[in-house]
Amino acid sequence: MHSSFKPSLVQTVLVILVLAFAFLGTRALWDPDEGRYTNVALNMLESGDWVHPMRNEHVGHWTKPPLAYWTIAASVATFGYNAWAARIPYGLAFVFCAWMVWFIARRLVPGDENRAALIYATMLLPFGAAQMVTTDFLLAAALSGAMAAWIESRHVDAHRSRRWILLMWLGFALGFLAKGPPALLPLLAVAVCSLCLPRGRASSAFHWSGLLVFVAVASPWFAVVIHDTPGLLDYFLGRELVQRITSDDFGRHGEWYGWLQIYGPTLVIGSLPWTGLLWRWLRSLRASLKNWRHVETRAGDATGLILFLWVLLPLLVFCLSRSRLPLYVLPLFTPLALLAARQMRIEARELPRPALLGVWVIVLLGLRLASAHWPTHKNANDWAEAIRSRVPHKVAEVAFVEDMARYGVHLHLGAPVDKLSIEPLTGKEFDPEYDTDLDTELVADDAAETIYVSKVKYWPKARAAIESRGHRVVIHGEPYQERVIFGVVPETAPARR
Repeated sequence: MHSSFKPSLVQTVLVILVLAFAFLGTRALWDPDEGRYTNVALNMLESGDWVHPMRNEHVGHWTKPPLAYWTIAASVATFGYNAWAARIPYGLAFVFCAWMVWFIARRLVPGDENRAALIYATMLLPFGAAQMVTTDFLLAAALSGAMAAWIESRHVDAHRSRRWILLMWLGFALGFLAKGPPALLPLLAVAVCSLCLPRGRASSAFHWSGLLVFVAVASPWFAVVIHDTPGLLDYFLGRELVQRITSDDFGRHGEWYGWLQIYGPTLVIGSLPWTGLLWRWLRSLRASLKNWRHVETRAGDATGLILFLWVLLPLLVFCLSRSRLPLYVLPLFTPLALLAARQMRIEARELPRPALLGVWVIVLLGLRLASAHWPTHKNANDWAEAIRSRVPHKVAEVAFVEDMARYGVHLHLGAPVDKLSIEPLTGKEFDPEYDTDLDTELVADDAAETIYVSKVKYWPKARAAIESRGHRVVIHGEPYQERVIFGVVPETAPARR
């Protein structure tokens, strides 16, 4: 750690690009999350309706705003139906975040831009998350851009400062389109820093023009879908905002100790191999907190205060909320990388020798490649291949009967997916457990080309329900993953050969 290796810009860019895109499409989609997001994006692409996110033709999908679906759909439209195309937006988000770390380091840790960007790119959590189809990396990219613009606004003249503030609000608006209210959490740090630190030449971060940019970008989609969908506003505010914060209805570690159980290991393991630097920064905080009580010393250590509040205030909200998942804290790895680079400078340390850093890069790529061969029932391509190898005709749709829907099959097989209830459906309008019911599915135009999947233990019930409706079943091959794969035809129809 005491060698004199200082990476060049070219070396830094090459490492980041390799970590972003190497083996990116090797692993198939894993359900449920990757399959669900990709499935909604494909429904947008195939239907031509890019405004209303749909799980399928029956049910809307309102749990997240549309930015992730838009980017996946655009990528698949450009590069085709494959896992690589679905993940390109996340590789690009990873590159953008590393660039924003570099960009911010110009102001907060000048001279260490390359080092800061490499620290971010080689941290375990950002690297791993770059291969996951979720909303979190798009949110991290938008918020990194927003905070980079705000920090830049503090270092330029008043005229240019206003432009950077407008860019800041554009970043927050894009983050809001990626994941809604969590995108606003870094504004807590902006607000507190604006009160605690002299602004100098910078424009106010809360000038009306910036707020207008936010509203103009973030609100039109919400306005349209709320207008088109009665009851959606209540669902957004009640279910997706209030209940996620105050209840454990979503089963996401809502216990009082859940914050420690989830975020502790995520921050410690996710920041490897730089965890030691962050631990030593944490130990030095006591002295810094004493200094920040005085205006004069706050101004002299503005960098430390900004990065501290950027991590602390959103993290406090995540801990207080009763919905907790590891990737929620992904946006905090931008300031954490900057803190690690700053701590390295304080300790007069350098990056490990190129050979050691290269070994770590190989380890990371090895983990990504190994994940592609990890045996799991969540592998959507395996399900697609099982269906493709058993079914002799074109598959128009795949219906999972009283079972977890493998929505990732949509990408790998090219056929829409439903979660099917045997009993008639009533009630729940938003985020229902099932997409449709057996009666609706059997009268659909493409019913003869629909393939059904049922757990072996529920197979007698499913078969009896279908036959009681005047249809017969055609089993395709041996069960797969303890599921029967079958088709359904009317009793009067000739048997398929």
